[in-house]
Amino acid sequence: MAKTSQMHLGVFTLGTGHHVAGWRLKEAQAGAENFQLIEQIAQTAERGKFDLIFFADALNTGPKVHPSVMVRLEPLTLLAALAMRTSHIGLAATASSTYSDPYNLARMFASIDHLSGGRAAWNVVTGAFPEAAGNFGHANHPPHDLRYAIATEFVKVVKGLWDSWEDGAIVMNKATGQFADLSKMHELNHKGEYFSVKGPLNISRPPQGYPVIIQAGASEAGRDLASSIGEVIFAVQQDVGVAKAFADDLRARAAKAGRDPASMKIMPGVCPIIGSSEADAKAKLAALGEFSDPVSALKVLSERLGQDLSPYPLDGPVPTLPQSTVMQGHAVTLSALAKKHNMTLRELRDYAASAMGHRLLLGTPEQIADGLEEWFVAGAADGFNIMPPWFPGAFNDFVDQVVPILQKRGLFRTEYTGHTLRDHLGLPRPSHPTAGMATDAIGQAVAS
Repeated sequence: MAKTSQMHLGVFTLGTGHHVAGWRLKEAQAGAENFQLIEQIAQTAERGKFDLIFFADALNTGPKVHPSVMVRLEPLTLLAALAMRTSHIGLAATASSTYSDPYNLARMFASIDHLSGGRAAWNVVTGAFPEAAGNFGHANHPPHDLRYAIATEFVKVVKGLWDSWEDGAIVMNKATGQFADLSKMHELNHKGEYFSVKGPLNISRPPQGYPVIIQAGASEAGRDLASSIGEVIFAVQQDVGVAKAFADDLRARAAKAGRDPASMKIMPGVCPIIGSSEADAKAKLAALGEFSDPVSALKVLSERLGQDLSPYPLDGPVPTLPQSTVMQGHAVTLSALAKKHNMTLRELRDYAASAMGHRLLLGTPEQIADGLEEWFVAGAADGFNIMPPWFPGAFNDFVDQVVPILQKRGLFRTEYTGHTLRDHLGLPRPSHPTAGMATDAIGQAVAS
């Protein structure tokens, strides 16, 4: 049965563009520290009625990393600045549960949600890069399953801190002199396996109740976390059948966890290359290929497969590698793609360079819209995280040429109908856990 709802769209903003050589085009602007460009992208996304703009993050750099992640603005600071320059677009960023403190992170995201009027979203990651450990005084990066166990408790603590104050607790009654209703203040007093946090948080409850939680787990532990807490799921998929199976699996896990599967929006990454004809789009891809640095392109593939590939012959088969504990979604998807098409390492390198390992869509605006509609109607996606190969031109093309087609087909909104990111996504606002219960003077719940 065809879907009758509308898809959701986000733009994944990478300062160099998502093609490994996108930033080198004459007409491209670049720089993850270029606020004027980032502001332009955010305002273009808002003009296109996008649900959200998203910024990934990593906590390491060095001579071996790709230019797309070598230098960048701290993303939560960036979201706060964009909150002042936009009015509707959701503002999403990555923050690590492995190398952050729950109290500080809860406070920062609550602040962004207040500053933006309810548009903040947190992409929960455990940290893919072991190099980050040394930047925080740790000898070793925690193993995969331990990182996910820490993340589960971390998110529980942060949500508890966001519930430090009930809605309406700050009364500021000038007549009586009462500033706050202290019966609506709650101490968390969390003592767990990894964290001990007293609370309460020194900021009132966020406008959205909780900022929207984003997750991108692909491993077993990652899928369990995504299905238990994720409200937006970023995914790496190349095949509609595999994507549908992934979506069905996550929805089944969410139902098993007692959640409404409809409260989870699955949004695979898509890199669109748009031309006036299919031949024109292919020419654009070829032009990008001429600027590609083979060393940088192989770095991207090595990062996604979790192993240095430089010792392997480029014209030989893609080697069979141990299971990656870094970016499992990318590793599984790209390895399957290489096996399906009998690709050489060079061919897989060039494919990954085109879309950072995500799905590449090539063709006219109508063909791009067809490709998105196919997956949406099949139930393989609730929307898409658009990854333009360069900025701002490739993103302008998508907003000006593809979005109107989706709107004409009834697949995407023509106007915002709400103000918060939860409104855009059709997600409920979480009620306070003590709603309907009486509390004492410091917010400890008592039987009513």
